[in-house]
Amino acid sequence: MLELVTFSTLNGVLYGMLLFMMASGLTLIFSMMGVLNFAHASFYMIGAYFGFEISRHIGFWPGFIIAPLLVGVVGALIERYGLRRVHRYGHVAELLFTFGLAFVIEELVSMIWGKAPVDYRPPPSLDFVAFSLFGTTYPAYRIFMLATAVAMFVFLILVLRRTRVGLIIQAALTHPDMVAMLGHNVPRVFMMVFGVGAGLAGLAGVIAGPALVTQPSMAALLGPILFVVIVVGGLGSLGGAFVASLLIGLIQTFAVAINVSLADVIGPTAAGIFGELGRAPLAQIAPVLPYLLLVLVLILRPTGLFGTRES
Repeated sequence: MLELVTFSTLNGVLYGMLLFMMASGLTLIFSMMGVLNFAHASFYMIGAYFGFEISRHIGFWPGFIIAPLLVGVVGALIERYGLRRVHRYGHVAELLFTFGLAFVIEELVSMIWGKAPVDYRPPPSLDFVAFSLFGTTYPAYRIFMLATAVAMFVFLILVLRRTRVGLIIQAALTHPDMVAMLGHNVPRVFMMVFGVGAGLAGLAGVIAGPALVTQPSMAALLGPILFVVIVVGGLGSLGGAFVASLLIGLIQTFAVAINVSLADVIGPTAAGIFGELGRAPLAQIAPVLPYLLLVLVLILRPTGLFGTRES
């Protein structure tokens, strides 16, 4: 039992921090621009493929640094020459633009790398067992993923709260006109934040690609969960995105690990209330649990756990 709790907690925190690496950028973009970027998970996919391609030629570690920077540049260019042009037409045009962009990116990836998964592996320097507990081993690469995600979170908080750039960004989130009157180029700040958000998603792709499956459908698989995270945490709340990411990561991981059903937890009445769903093991309904949490949060607290805007 202790083994189950230990490894499920580690995997849940790891998955949650991976979600936060993407949700943090999307949250900043929404806070500043009011845009729910449907193509945000596509930057995660691009990061994985860029990391794979660079690692084939010059190694994993150069790809770990270069790939997120390239994804950030791609994101900044998309904001400057695409999203900014449709911004004048309102939120519906922005949503349609990012929705279409997600399909375009997926098709481009399929054309370049094919539809089959690519052979993206951890570097040899991290391809060993970090520790063994109760006869079960835990890979060192997963510890590296967790450490990278935590370092990114700490760096992001320090930049936003302790630096002049962070103060300008936070001011532009709520008072863009005042920031512009003080002489700052707000459109450039918008472009920078969009690029940084895309780069964070790209970094998540670079480190998740070797551990998960790098394939053209990886954005579509993770994209819906990403929006569940930011709505549950509260639209525009970075702290809310962090808590919601960990919560969803732990819920899904423990649901898969624990072989029980709703009937086992709340009694035979669950089968009468939920039917076959009540008798099904939690592992089978684990993919649905985040959406059930979303519905519950929207019923009890429409603004999300830490949000101030109506969802």
